[in-house]
Amino acid sequence: MATPVDPAYRAQLAALGERYAASIPERMNAIAQALAAAGTDPDREALEGVHHGLHVVAGSAGSFGFPVLGTEARRLEQIVRGLLGGQSGWAELVPQIETYLAWAAVDPKSTTYPSHD
Repeated sequence: MATPVDPAYRAQLAALGERYAASIPERMNAIAQALAAAGTDPDREALEGVHHGLHVVAGSAGSFGFPVLGTEARRLEQIVRGLLGGQSGWAELVPQIETYLAWAAVDPKSTTYPSHD
């Protein structure tokens, strides 16, 4: 069994990280498309599409060396989950998701994220 100090194991992890990095534009595009499809007054199906896109990134980014990308996806995903539960706030959430997408397009491996106050 390979161990974390095994060079082959480290090389395999690095290759997985590189493949994940290469997939980020596609993942962000999926979120952007779901956001566009949701429009200004999304129905449940549209919200579920946005939720799914964020959930996929939230669940995997940290494992591949993109902790802030994943943390912010999780934060946004939880807000969408609240909307699915009947909370309001879609209009306030849209610019936050747009900021996330713009940030991810520049440097998804960054350890800093714009304030979301």
